[in-house]
Amino acid sequence: MSIAELHLALLSRGPAHGYDLKREYDAWFPDAKPLPFGQVYSTLARLARDDLVEVVETRSEGGPERTVYAITAAGRERLRAWLAEPAPPTATGTEELVRKAIVALRTGGGAGSVVADQRTAHLRAMRALSAAPPDGDDLGARLARRYAVLHLDADLRWLDEAAAALGETAPTTPGGQS
Repeated sequence: MSIAELHLALLSRGPAHGYDLKREYDAWFPDAKPLPFGQVYSTLARLARDDLVEVVETRSEGGPERTVYAITAAGRERLRAWLAEPAPPTATGTEELVRKAIVALRTGGGAGSVVADQRTAHLRAMRALSAAPPDGDDLGARLARRYAVLHLDADLRWLDEAAAALGETAPTTPGGQS
Protein backbone atom coordinates (compact mmCIF):
# COMPACT_ATOMS: atom_id res chain seq x y z
CA MET A 1 0.00 0.00 0.00
CA SER A 2 1.27 3.42 -0.82
CA ILE A 3 0.82 5.58 2.23
CA ALA A 4 2.11 8.69 0.43
CA GLU A 5 -0.55 8.45 -2.26
CA LEU A 6 -3.23 7.76 0.33
CA HIS A 7 -2.23 10.98 2.10
CA LEU A 8 -2.50 12.80 -1.23
CA ALA A 9 -5.95 11.29 -1.79
CA LEU A 10 -7.11 12.40 1.63
CA LEU A 11 -5.78 15.91 1.01
CA SER A 12 -7.42 16.04 -2.42
CA ARG A 13 -10.69 16.52 -0.55
CA GLY A 14 -9.39 19.74 1.04
CA PRO A 15 -6.71 21.06 3.41
CA ALA A 16 -6.32 19.16 6.66
CA HIS A 17 -3.94 18.57 9.54
CA GLY A 18 -2.39 15.25 10.49
CA TYR A 19 -5.02 14.30 13.06
CA ASP A 20 -7.77 14.75 10.44
CA LEU A 21 -5.85 12.64 7.94
CA LYS A 22 -5.35 9.82 10.43
CA ARG A 23 -9.02 9.90 11.47
CA GLU A 24 -10.23 9.92 7.85
CA TYR A 25 -7.85 7.13 6.81
CA ASP A 26 -9.09 4.98 9.69
CA ALA A 27 -12.69 5.68 8.58
CA TRP A 28 -11.91 4.81 4.95
CA PHE A 29 -10.31 1.50 5.97
CA PRO A 30 -12.12 0.49 9.19
CA ASP A 31 -10.88 -3.12 9.17
CA ALA A 32 -7.25 -2.26 8.49
CA LYS A 33 -4.57 -1.58 11.06
CA PRO A 34 -5.03 2.03 12.23
CA LEU A 35 -2.59 4.49 10.73
CA PRO A 36 0.01 5.50 13.36
CA PHE A 37 0.29 9.23 14.05
CA GLY A 38 4.06 9.11 13.60
CA GLN A 39 3.64 7.69 10.11
CA VAL A 40 1.17 10.44 9.22
CA TYR A 41 3.56 13.21 10.21
CA SER A 42 6.67 11.64 8.70
CA THR A 43 4.81 11.08 5.43
CA LEU A 44 3.55 14.68 5.42
CA ALA A 45 7.11 15.90 5.95
CA ARG A 46 8.36 13.85 2.97
CA LEU A 47 5.46 15.03 0.79
CA ALA A 48 6.20 18.66 1.74
CA ARG A 49 9.90 18.16 1.03
CA ASP A 50 8.99 16.81 -2.42
CA ASP A 51 6.57 19.73 -3.08
CA LEU A 52 3.57 17.40 -3.29
CA VAL A 53 1.87 19.14 -0.36
CA GLU A 54 2.32 22.56 1.18
CA VAL A 55 1.71 24.09 4.58
CA VAL A 56 -1.21 26.50 4.31
CA GLU A 57 -1.46 27.52 7.95
CA THR A 58 -0.51 26.71 11.49
CA ARG A 59 -3.18 27.15 14.15
CA SER A 60 -3.54 26.53 17.83
CA GLU A 61 -7.30 26.67 18.58
CA GLY A 62 -6.67 26.50 22.32
CA GLY A 63 -4.79 23.19 22.10
CA PRO A 64 -1.60 21.92 20.58
CA GLU A 65 -0.35 23.67 17.48
CA ARG A 66 -1.65 22.06 14.29
CA THR A 67 -0.17 22.45 10.84
CA VAL A 68 -2.67 22.39 8.00
CA TYR A 69 -1.51 20.91 4.70
CA ALA A 70 -2.94 21.15 1.17
CA ILE A 71 -2.15 19.12 -1.91
CA THR A 72 -0.19 20.92 -4.66
CA ALA A 73 -0.64 20.63 -8.43
CA ALA A 74 2.34 18.23 -8.47
CA GLY A 75 0.65 16.20 -5.73
CA ARG A 76 -2.57 15.98 -7.75
CA GLU A 77 -0.59 14.80 -10.76
CA ARG A 78 1.20 12.14 -8.70
CA LEU A 79 -2.16 10.95 -7.31
CA ARG A 80 -3.62 10.75 -10.86
CA ALA A 81 -0.56 8.80 -12.06
CA TRP A 82 -0.78 6.40 -9.11
CA LEU A 83 -4.48 5.76 -9.72
CA ALA A 84 -3.83 5.14 -13.42
CA GLU A 85 -1.15 2.51 -12.73
CA PRO A 86 -2.65 -0.94 -11.98
CA ALA A 87 -1.57 -2.40 -8.66
CA PRO A 88 0.65 -5.46 -9.09
CA PRO A 89 -1.06 -8.75 -8.25
CA THR A 90 -0.02 -10.02 -4.82
CA ALA A 91 0.26 -13.66 -5.89
CA THR A 92 3.98 -13.76 -5.24
CA GLY A 93 4.08 -16.56 -2.69
CA THR A 94 5.87 -14.31 -0.22
CA GLU A 95 2.96 -13.64 2.11
CA GLU A 96 3.92 -14.35 5.71
CA LEU A 97 1.59 -17.32 6.03
CA VAL A 98 3.27 -18.97 3.01
CA ARG A 99 6.73 -18.19 4.35
CA LYS A 100 5.89 -19.67 7.77
CA ALA A 101 4.45 -22.86 6.27
CA ILE A 102 7.48 -23.34 4.00
CA VAL A 103 9.95 -22.62 6.81
CA ALA A 104 8.12 -25.06 9.12
CA LEU A 105 8.14 -27.69 6.34
CA ARG A 106 11.84 -27.25 5.52
CA THR A 107 13.04 -27.03 9.12
CA GLY A 108 10.88 -29.76 10.63
CA GLY A 109 9.02 -27.11 12.60
CA GLY A 110 5.65 -28.84 12.53
CA ALA A 111 4.19 -27.58 9.24
CA GLY A 112 0.87 -29.32 9.94
CA SER A 113 0.46 -27.44 13.22
CA VAL A 114 1.50 -24.15 11.62
CA VAL A 115 -1.10 -24.62 8.87
CA ALA A 116 -3.81 -25.68 11.32
CA ASP A 117 -3.10 -22.77 13.68
CA GLN A 118 -3.09 -20.34 10.77
CA ARG A 119 -6.40 -21.73 9.53
CA THR A 120 -7.93 -21.19 12.98
CA ALA A 121 -6.64 -17.61 13.04
CA HIS A 122 -8.05 -16.95 9.56
CA LEU A 123 -11.46 -18.35 10.52
CA ARG A 124 -11.47 -16.17 13.64
CA ALA A 125 -10.66 -13.10 11.53
CA MET A 126 -13.42 -13.96 9.04
CA ARG A 127 -15.95 -14.33 11.83
CA ALA A 128 -14.92 -10.98 13.30
CA LEU A 129 -15.33 -9.27 9.94
CA SER A 130 -18.71 -10.91 9.46
CA ALA A 131 -19.85 -9.86 12.94
CA ALA A 132 -18.73 -6.23 12.49
CA PRO A 133 -21.55 -3.71 12.29
CA PRO A 134 -22.80 -3.05 8.77
CA ASP A 135 -21.16 -0.16 6.94
CA GLY A 136 -24.49 1.33 5.89
CA ASP A 137 -24.18 3.58 2.89
CA ASP A 138 -20.37 3.72 2.97
CA LEU A 139 -19.58 1.91 -0.26
CA GLY A 140 -15.83 2.30 0.26
CA ALA A 141 -15.94 0.59 3.65
CA ARG A 142 -18.18 -2.20 2.29
CA LEU A 143 -15.79 -2.80 -0.61
CA ALA A 144 -12.75 -2.83 1.68
CA ARG A 145 -14.44 -5.29 4.07
CA ARG A 146 -15.53 -7.55 1.20
CA TYR A 147 -11.96 -7.57 -0.15
CA ALA A 148 -10.68 -8.62 3.27
CA VAL A 149 -13.22 -11.46 3.53
CA LEU A 150 -12.47 -12.74 0.02
CA HIS A 151 -8.72 -12.53 0.66
CA LEU A 152 -9.13 -14.57 3.84
CA ASP A 153 -11.29 -17.06 1.92
CA ALA A 154 -8.57 -17.49 -0.70
CA ASP A 155 -5.98 -18.00 2.05
CA LEU A 156 -8.24 -20.62 3.68
CA ARG A 157 -8.50 -22.52 0.40
CA TRP A 158 -4.69 -22.52 0.14
CA LEU A 159 -4.36 -23.63 3.77
CA ASP A 160 -6.75 -26.52 3.07
CA GLU A 161 -4.64 -27.56 0.06
CA ALA A 162 -1.47 -27.26 2.12
CA ALA A 163 -2.98 -29.41 4.88
CA ALA A 164 -4.01 -32.05 2.34
CA ALA A 165 -0.54 -32.01 0.78
CA LEU A 166 1.01 -32.44 4.21
CA GLY A 167 -1.23 -35.44 4.84
CA GLU A 168 -3.19 -33.55 7.46
CA THR A 169 -6.96 -33.29 7.39
CA ALA A 170 -8.64 -29.93 7.62
CA PRO A 171 -12.42 -29.89 7.75
CA THR A 172 -13.79 -27.90 4.84
CA THR A 173 -17.04 -26.79 3.38
CA PRO A 174 -17.59 -25.27 -0.04
CA GLY A 175 -15.60 -22.05 -0.27
CA GLY A 176 -13.00 -23.22 2.24
CA GLN A 177 -14.90 -22.08 5.34
CA SER A 178 -15.92 -24.09 8.38
